[in-house]
Amino acid sequence: MRFAARVEVRLRPGIADPEGATIERALPALGFEGVRDVRAGRSFRFEVDAADEGEARRRAEELAHRLLANPVIEDSVLELAPVEGA
Repeated sequence: MRFAARVEVRLRPGIADPEGATIERALPALGFEGVRDVRAGRSFRFEVDAADEGEARRRAEELAHRLLANPVIEDSVLELAPVEGA
């Protein structure tokens, strides 16, 4: 079976986010008032071949923790869905 994975990686609460702060400071000049607490992150999409959803989830989570996110300062959230026709 094939599963589509999306991993969102974000800095943990309390970790400085200079990219988010820069975006937040620029928003009023672009006409966006009332937007607060901007946090930047990264999104990764990939497909995983696995025998079942449990195996696909384990493999995708391991990939996220070992390669995509720095577990000391970042959190990751995984979304997984079967790929139709694969």
